[in-house]
Amino acid sequence: MSQPDTPQAQAAAGTPSIDMLRTLTLVAGLSGFLVVLAWQVTLPLIEENKRLAIERALFNVIPEANSRRDFILEAAGMLPAEGATVGEGTRIYAAYDDHGQLKGIAMEASAQGYQGEIRILYGYDADCECIRGIEVLKMAETPGIGDKIAKDPEFQKNFVALDARLNAAGEALAHPIVTVKHGSKSEPWQIDAIAGATISSNAVGRMLNQSAQRLLPQIVVHLKQLGNGGAQ
Repeated sequence: MSQPDTPQAQAAAGTPSIDMLRTLTLVAGLSGFLVVLAWQVTLPLIEENKRLAIERALFNVIPEANSRRDFILEAAGMLPAEGATVGEGTRIYAAYDDHGQLKGIAMEASAQGYQGEIRILYGYDADCECIRGIEVLKMAETPGIGDKIAKDPEFQKNFVALDARLNAAGEALAHPIVTVKHGSKSEPWQIDAIAGATISSNAVGRMLNQSAQRLLPQIVVHLKQLGNGGAQ
């Protein structure tokens, strides 16, 4: 007659075998390898798509240009992007016409909107000391309301020549860029909000002001270098 299983025998029978542990380890290792491989394969595609999106946006906000060169603004100065340390500084995009003349500088800016992050590219014209266009790169705003910041013609008119002059010391904007209630714009540095989409409109004003206050004082110092295509 067979003996009933003792508690010790049942516990032993329920313990994973060495083979099972090896299998689990192999599966975990293979899964990790596939994740890393997928990231390495898709990263160049993601970066290329981002590059193309930036380029399309760049020539929309600076339509007189047909070529670009990227630079990195660092605490110590400005360097061509190809000679800068990866991950340090802020990337800016200098845009040139077919004669090599500088037509404007584009920069990215972002802020929290109603549904999530809004990220834009905006163009700065040093001749008029103004922002001449914005292009939305990323947003998740409510369709038909908040997403009007990307396509509403009246809202886009704010950026035909949005005042971004520096103060006499050249260390900040002479007048902060602000978003005002729809229909109440009275100054060239104000953005007329979209009725019913004030949160998204305010986000655009906030990001432009924060970015321009930080970057334009540095960019103006390097205008001659940018005009020479980056040559010192």
